[in-house]
Amino acid sequence: MALLAFVMLLCIVGTQATVDFRNAAAMAAGLCNTKPIDLVFIIDSSRSVRPSEFEQVKVFLTKVIEGLNVGPDATRVGVVNYASRVKNEVSLKSHKTKAGLIKAVSKIEPLSSGTMTGLAIQFAMNVAFSEGEGARTKSPDISKVAIIVTDGRPQDNVRDIAARARESGIEIFAIGVGRVDMNTLKQMASEPLEEHTDYVESYSLIEKLTKKFQEAFCVSDLCATGDHDCEQICISVPGSFKCACREGHTLKADGRTCSACSDATTDVVFLIDGSKSVRPENFELVKKFINQIIDKLDVSDRGTHVGLVQYSSAVKQEFPLGRYTTKKDLKEAVKKMDYMERGTMTGQALRFLLDNSFTPGQGARPGVAKVGIVFTDGRSQDYIGDAARKAKENGFNMYAVGVGNAVEDELKEIASEPVGDHYFYTADFKTMNQIAKKLQINTCPVEDPCECDSITKFQKKVEEALQALTKKLEGVTKRITALENKIV
Repeated sequence: MALLAFVMLLCIVGTQATVDFRNAAAMAAGLCNTKPIDLVFIIDSSRSVRPSEFEQVKVFLTKVIEGLNVGPDATRVGVVNYASRVKNEVSLKSHKTKAGLIKAVSKIEPLSSGTMTGLAIQFAMNVAFSEGEGARTKSPDISKVAIIVTDGRPQDNVRDIAARARESGIEIFAIGVGRVDMNTLKQMASEPLEEHTDYVESYSLIEKLTKKFQEAFCVSDLCATGDHDCEQICISVPGSFKCACREGHTLKADGRTCSACSDATTDVVFLIDGSKSVRPENFELVKKFINQIIDKLDVSDRGTHVGLVQYSSAVKQEFPLGRYTTKKDLKEAVKKMDYMERGTMTGQALRFLLDNSFTPGQGARPGVAKVGIVFTDGRSQDYIGDAARKAKENGFNMYAVGVGNAVEDELKEIASEPVGDHYFYTADFKTMNQIAKKLQINTCPVEDPCECDSITKFQKKVEEALQALTKKLEGVTKRITALENKIV
């Protein structure tokens, strides 16, 4: 009970404490992975470090390495040895296995001369962390970390070179032993200093820091520990998770729950105004707008199919549904569309959509949701009311996009309910890309969490919620038990 109270206190203290607890519990339960790192040890082997003490440094390195996931696509490890000169003992590209790396560390010999720590940091920045030595290109998914171990006062300047190393993206941990100058450690280490500087009285105690670095590089598997709220499938990613759904279901906008309704299988037809008022340069922007929408669709043979119709005084089908089943082919076809010019017969275009575009003869699939996206830049020269109403009565999900002189009342007449989610307007063609970002095609019915079809359906939802909660509690219990066993 005391331990449980301690865990609750950690949760109250804040997020970082919670993360630390999760990592410790995960390590105890064997559920810890290490995030991808380019890690370089910078070890002082000056004459003040006795041979037996240098052996203890190598044991420390070995213990830290044992807790890492070593590999070309995981953590790469290098070792820089320094005194008055610097020697690249192990480069980041040298060893692809943990066993080979540990063997190489065991063979390192001390250099036994002065203490040029600044020179060693500069070497690490310019050489050890270079792509030529196996470092990976800068990425938010891969950290660059240096661990410096030293026992004395450096004979050169470290402040400026350490600052440049940190600015280049290298996270620096500084470990001081015995007579080390503490100010020097602070000059080298990254912020916050209390997390990046350590001191031990002698090399015989340095092995105690192993656990700290194993936890620092530990990323708990949140799926394995139950620290997630995915309704169906949890997929682990470094330091986090993402949710997925079983076949026949689709992930909802909350990123956690699933629906038996899928937006992926949809027939989408663009109805594009190519009248004279659009002008050629703006028509190119319209094509880019269409391709932005296509980029967001799940285009495939079994997924979303797209058709394209252009209209002015006449109506022209550019390509029917199902002709292209890849985004690349679709976007190329859109780019090749020629500008028609002339009038604006939006009503005639809507009737074409009804009578042709969504028929099986033009590639429409029975039982698949139908979506129409109408774009116009002006008032229609014919009546749109009957065709707009009939499209919605037929179950088509209609979106209306207007630019410039488009009439908002006409856009609203075309748009499906809720109108606010289905019609968009902007005064300038150049800002159409913002509409493309906002327009979300949704063919699934909106669920009202306050309404249930029956008591049975409501009871099922409650049972599912209780099962999910029970699963999370079991995960917490496992971690607490593992931590209790480790403490005992």
